Amino acid sequence: MTREEIKNKLQENHKNFTDLIMSLNDQDFLFSQNGKWTAGQQLDHIYRSVAAVKLALTLPKFIIKLIVGKSNRPSRDFASLISKYKLKLEQGGSAGGRFIPKPVEPRQKTALKNKLLHTVNSLCKKINKYDEQQLDHYILPHPLLGKLTLREMLYFTIYHATHHQQLVVRNLEVV
Repeated sequence: MTREEIKNKLQENHKNFTDLIMSLNDQDFLFSQNGKWTAGQQLDHIYRSVAAVKLALTLPKFIIKLIVGKSNRPSRDFASLISKYKLKLEQGGSAGGRFIPKPVEPRQKTALKNKLLHTVNSLCKKINKYDEQQLDHYILPHPLLGKLTLREMLYFTIYHATHHQQLVVRNLEVV
């Protein structure tokens, strides 16, 4: 995907995710079974994840290179990266630390949706500071996938919203 395609998919997938969340009534928004996250917690988790990527892209490029380094391999394509993520999940990988969501009440739904979409838009503006080659040059750490190029991290962020949208739907199917 090109930089423009990445930005479009980021906005599209996060809008689709928040549209689903906003369509839920309070009972469905708060539904949890077997310790699974509620839809509100899924929303909080996605916000936390996007905010972390946006924050990383706020850093000057030389700081990213100094702290994390630069890539020594080409970026994986979207499908390969998602396959690796799914494999890590199958092996028991899960969110930890600052990415674990707090309880979210229905009254917080609209504000959190707005924060997420604003953060996605801000992330897209930060992406404009990188050309196509730089997206493959700089790397960021991912807690489950290890070091990813910026392009791969953005691929993950695109897919992550869809993944959690599917989890919300699947969790509500048992009701």
